[in-house]
Amino acid sequence: SGKRTAVIGCGASGLAAIKVCLEDGMEPICFEKNHDIGGLWRFEESKKNGATVYRSTHVNTSKEMMSYSDFPQPKEFPNYMHNSYVLKYYRMYAERFGLLKHIQFHTEVLSCDYAEDYSQTGNWELKVKNTKTGEERSEIFNAVMVAVGHHAVPNFPVSDFPGSDKFKGSITHSTDYRDFKGYEDKNVVVVGMGNSGADIAIELSWHCDKVFLSTRKGSWVFSRVSHCGYPLDWGFITRYHVLRNSILPESYTRGELETALNSRIDHANYGIKPDHGPLNQHPLITDALPDRILNGAVTMKPNLQRFKENSVVFVDGTEEKVDVVVFATGYVFSFPFLKDSLINVSRCTSSDVYKGMWPLSQKHNTLALIGHVQALATVNPLAEMQSRWATRIFRGLLCGHSISFCTITSINLEMTIYIKIDHRLIFQVEHIPYMDFLATQIGCKPNLLRLFFTDFPLAKKMFYEFCTGYQYRLVGPGKWAGAREAIMTQRERMLYPLKCLPQNQQSKKGGVFSYLFVAAIAVLVYYFISNF
Repeated sequence: SGKRTAVIGCGASGLAAIKVCLEDGMEPICFEKNHDIGGLWRFEESKKNGATVYRSTHVNTSKEMMSYSDFPQPKEFPNYMHNSYVLKYYRMYAERFGLLKHIQFHTEVLSCDYAEDYSQTGNWELKVKNTKTGEERSEIFNAVMVAVGHHAVPNFPVSDFPGSDKFKGSITHSTDYRDFKGYEDKNVVVVGMGNSGADIAIELSWHCDKVFLSTRKGSWVFSRVSHCGYPLDWGFITRYHVLRNSILPESYTRGELETALNSRIDHANYGIKPDHGPLNQHPLITDALPDRILNGAVTMKPNLQRFKENSVVFVDGTEEKVDVVVFATGYVFSFPFLKDSLINVSRCTSSDVYKGMWPLSQKHNTLALIGHVQALATVNPLAEMQSRWATRIFRGLLCGHSISFCTITSINLEMTIYIKIDHRLIFQVEHIPYMDFLATQIGCKPNLLRLFFTDFPLAKKMFYEFCTGYQYRLVGPGKWAGAREAIMTQRERMLYPLKCLPQNQQSKKGGVFSYLFVAAIAVLVYYFISNF
């Protein structure tokens, strides 16, 4: 208790880290080089303050899955929120838990290095700079939580394509994109078929003469709107799905998912079917792209091959006259304030950073990476759970040596799924197994089998509905009295902004005993798989 802890960054992950530190009786001091909270989700016209969402950005995760575990989103908020709602939620969270007074704005961390007594104490020395006055100073901390996110440095591979220096048009990266203004009536190529690339191509297609979306390997396209018009994660990121996928052969579940995705758009006919499975890459979630392709507003193209003065040539030999090329090619991890001896980003693998959090090169587990994993769900609940585990390690409530001396070949099993596809996604995780692992370390993993017999309505919701962070506040350290109510009402909050006219709700009858039998078998199988 009382450990002086540096939190670097006050975006979604940094806010969670500050709150958890306060919750556990630690002394957090957050350093933020910009003027406000929100990180990536704080839209700004200026391009001086790093990566930001573009003006029209909406989240691809529903509001319930995006909620911190003890602070549900307001029922009035839309399920897929505009970035302004996201920032409003972060402000509400910061004000509710008194986080702002622990943040030093306009303060950049120049270096984070071992203190002179590190070998004995595990302390760190941070050198920071006030970006307004230029004043520099050094401070000593007992622990450090790095929460700068993974959208810091653009991956901008222009040099990979010959002729770019002779191209007379404009070449830019999606990190500089704000809106369609300035692109009107132009021919634009968007390179990269991730979520940003697709969103930008869709928006520009309403204002440009021609829009080409270039992809190197294709992508599986998921719809935001799922069964019964519910958000995608409602029936997808569930404990039922985890159990089902663990029982059935991977080849069957992959084929089943591919069939479902192809029933909406045949990926082969659209020329975008990748070689890998639907879950072997961060998914492209969009409803509008197939429509814009069918309308001819967006034209799919293979990877770029080279530039000419007024045109670009693709690998299939086709050539198109273009005015602007936008590289939506993602970002690379960057920790410029950390020594390469601690974590070398260019050579880093998942076996160098335990569970995407703990650099194994450190002697003492007093520095943790928070929010640098990616999952189908958003980072908010993941970063919060990571912070809860980290503070228990920092406070000596858990044995840190279990991290340093673990068997390297056996760790990060759930993280290996994405490594072969893209080295930049080495910290990709499966949401529920990863959250359950963290909860086990913390001591807050709910016992679903016990709940099945003691609180069946709650167990049913936890098993069949999306796995929200509230589940990890039911028991153990950090238990929240409102957790059960938050779970029982999450469907109502989801549906609240959708309803217009009053509807007569017919209660479903029949099949009760059949349902109970199937649910009982499912829970029992899940219990034995999880515990044996």
